[in-house]
Amino acid sequence: MSVAMTRGVLFVHSAPTALCPHVEWAVGAVVDKRTDLEWTPQPAAPGMFRAELSWTGTPGTGAKLASCLRGWAHLRYEVTEEPSQGVDGGRWSHTPELGIFHAVTDVHGNIMVSEDRIRYAYESGAGDPAAVYHELSLALGEAWDEELEPFRHAAEGAPVRWLHQVG
Repeated sequence: MSVAMTRGVLFVHSAPTALCPHVEWAVGAVVDKRTDLEWTPQPAAPGMFRAELSWTGTPGTGAKLASCLRGWAHLRYEVTEEPSQGVDGGRWSHTPELGIFHAVTDVHGNIMVSEDRIRYAYESGAGDPAAVYHELSLALGEAWDEELEPFRHAAEGAPVRWLHQVG
């Protein structure tokens, strides 16, 4: 019987120099392989570095990567995991100020907001459009996108390296 596989990308948007080897060790423990990330200066945050890693693994690898890096001071990152047979995709975003955000994604990478989350937005808004807008903004992770966008643009043209996990 074959094991379901998926793939995704880890974007480390900013990390201080001293944290870079620790990120590599943590990521290596998740993908069960040594990772020598190619760290480049992050123009959006002088003195910080960025790296990207494309990975292949079993479903849930994205959540494990996001969890192993969660809460580290001065670390900004995103993890994506593509949907696989019977499993939704996901995106995890982390900033030191906001913490971690998780969203389920479809095959195109769009965030999927559940019926219950939409109902909660309506109910908590109690007829106030601004409150409904606020709740939907939280459900879409807009605050994380706004904070990470300058770091994403600074990465245009950066190299990407594929890492394949066996088994």
